[in-house]
Amino acid sequence: MIVRTTDEIAGTHRDVDGGSWRSKRIVLADDGVGFSFHETTIAAGTVNEFHYRHHVEAVWLVEGRGTLTNLETGDVHPLGPGSMYLLDGHERHRVTVEETMRMLCVFNPPVTGREVHDATGAYPAPQPA
Repeated sequence: MIVRTTDEIAGTHRDVDGGSWRSKRIVLADDGVGFSFHETTIAAGTVNEFHYRHHVEAVWLVEGRGTLTNLETGDVHPLGPGSMYLLDGHERHRVTVEETMRMLCVFNPPVTGREVHDATGAYPAPQPA
């Protein structure tokens, strides 16, 4: 059994500052459960582009407001508390934040916590164990 709090993660290697966003990685690949689980906050007034070419991500917004734009289709979706989006097609996307967002995210395959977004907004392909 694993029990963690976001307070104990703060300031450790599991607490990743991306500039306009912060991700507390609660569950990572080395926990060995087949997914990673994060609490991510994104600052109000920011525009962020991401592209998870090697991961599927599910996001549930619990606080804040903004929009999600699918950069491949141009479709725009309003986001607010209770919104969920699933990037099951590895879609390039933009999150425009009106009110600071706090979201809970699941990645499959799990991230290690050491990934860095490349110029396209993607994480590298996972390496075999």
